[in-house]
Amino acid sequence: MNNLELIKPLLKFESDDDFYHCQILMRKKENPEIGSNSRVIKTYYIRSVEYLENHMNEIIKLSDMFNARAMITLNKKSFRKVALKTLQNISNVLINEDYKNVYRQYDRACGQGHNDPDKKWIIDLDDTKESRLSKEDIDAYKQMINDCKPLGNKIIAEIPSKNGIHLITQPFDIKEFKQFGREALVDIQKNNPTNLYIPEHNWSIDTTVIPEWCKTHGDLMKLKQTNPELFKKVGYTIPNTKPTTIKSPLGLQNENK
Repeated sequence: MNNLELIKPLLKFESDDDFYHCQILMRKKENPEIGSNSRVIKTYYIRSVEYLENHMNEIIKLSDMFNARAMITLNKKSFRKVALKTLQNISNVLINEDYKNVYRQYDRACGQGHNDPDKKWIIDLDDTKESRLSKEDIDAYKQMINDCKPLGNKIIAEIPSKNGIHLITQPFDIKEFKQFGREALVDIQKNNPTNLYIPEHNWSIDTTVIPEWCKTHGDLMKLKQTNPELFKKVGYTIPNTKPTTIKSPLGLQNENK
């Protein structure tokens, strides 16, 4: 699922200080063996639409390889403000003698606020166990949001997700929204990322082909460090027909469902 063309019009660059924060993330939901809630594969600091376009092929390949999602925040950041926040964060971890986490502080600062005068919220709508999200459901939520103060159209964009949709909106009165009694069914996110790219496949590991010690998605990082030549052989093609199962040279199976 490639949302690049939907996202490009939402990116506004007005100075050299502007950037958008983009990360390729392995999530525990798709990769239960990673231990933590998520693992960062790579981070990008998007300085222009052209920069994003030039790196999109790499983003897709890494996302596919690691069964990960590429996520991008739609509220732009300031290099200056992030640098100053990083300095503050580093001071705090040094005071607490938490030296091993110093290297994390720049990306942490990227998630602590934004520098966008046109704030964008994400309304995360997903399928439920009882029913799939319909166009009528989406239209109903859009109408509820537009009926909240400030009055008027507040829907900026619709970004597809694997099991639903992200409504990108201007801020609105959450107290008024709660009066509709539907807030428990949606997730209102004020500074979270949306989906830039989601792989269409789910990888599983064929442990008879890869080394004994490399049985999880996360251990592919270890494979890269210890056996780079074998790591380079990772590759696959996604067939047009479904369902089917194919293998990459590493024994990773693509199970399209």
